[in-house]
Amino acid sequence: MLNAPVAKTVLEDLFGSAGIRIDGSDPWDLQVRDERFYDRVVTEGTLGLGESYMDGWWDCAQLDQLMDRAMSAGLKHWRPKSLQVKLSVLGLLLLNRQAGRGSRRVAEVHYDLGNDFFAQMLGRTMTYSCGYWPAAANLDEAQDRKHELIFDKLGLASHHRLLDIGCGWGRLLAYAHERTGCSGRGVTISQPQWDYARQACRGKPIELLLSDYRDHSVGAGKPFDRIVSVGMFEHVGRRNYPAFFARVADLLADDGLFLLHTIGNRAQSGVDPWFDRYILPNSVVPCVGDLSAGIDAHFVLEDWHSFGHDYDRTLMAWAENFERYAQTPEFPFDRRFQRMWRYYLYSFAGAFRSRNHLQLWQLVLSKKGKRGGYRSLR
Repeated sequence: MLNAPVAKTVLEDLFGSAGIRIDGSDPWDLQVRDERFYDRVVTEGTLGLGESYMDGWWDCAQLDQLMDRAMSAGLKHWRPKSLQVKLSVLGLLLLNRQAGRGSRRVAEVHYDLGNDFFAQMLGRTMTYSCGYWPAAANLDEAQDRKHELIFDKLGLASHHRLLDIGCGWGRLLAYAHERTGCSGRGVTISQPQWDYARQACRGKPIELLLSDYRDHSVGAGKPFDRIVSVGMFEHVGRRNYPAFFARVADLLADDGLFLLHTIGNRAQSGVDPWFDRYILPNSVVPCVGDLSAGIDAHFVLEDWHSFGHDYDRTLMAWAENFERYAQTPEFPFDRRFQRMWRYYLYSFAGAFRSRNHLQLWQLVLSKKGKRGGYRSLR
């Protein structure tokens, strides 16, 4: 444990390098409520920063602006003094925690919070991934534009059979049938999502499976003409990327197309321990190098589209919905959960806004190269 004045000086200098003041008057400045904050953050890094916010030890009027400044200044490279936290982060990188039972933990901790909760935050489309904001005036429109962009990139038509790996609440499949007349199959490991998706897709030629993408049942029948995975790849894990791409290739028709929509990382910089503990356990964001081997072994890269700046606006829209819901008597969670979720949404908005760390990618892949060439769409 550091001497308290020394820990305070360390953090004043650290945050000061990003233009952030402790107890300053700007909206991105930290307001410290508990002096234990200093030693906790110096010792535990981002884990201590997030947990101390949850505990009410500090506040900030605009968390998104604070995180934008911190990320832009490269403060994420600063490391805690705690050996225990350092070993914990190392374990996140070395262990295959997405294998077997570990692959379902993210559903239990995060996606199973309840359909009512996510309906309040996500809006009409129940879509929990980055929207596409060009020509969109609000969140619902941004999500519809994103789905329409996907359909156009895949050239989705009525005779196609579509597989959605990580289908969430079923919106993409239901909207795909409404727009194009295609049939489909969706896969999720979350029981509440599966229950909701079955209702959303009722009466449509869409089958919903409560299973892992690796299960035999996913591939029953003929190969799929089109496959899409939106916001699920972050839960696959680096050690499983080769097997994931091999599985998709096995499920895809020889002349088919696969669209992968995923958050991306500028570099293989590891896993944030606070995010892993409280938000999406066992999740890993890939960098470009992580994807290359699996793609090269099974696919031809037809298109790579980056629009991570749109995630900032998406997250801020979710945060606005969440804040409104949290003030109602129907909000089912305690104050610590409220602060945890607020920290998550605003921090990630700021991280995407900084543009030098987190990205958002859509890749279009074919198995043998599209004859006559692929027409890139934006």
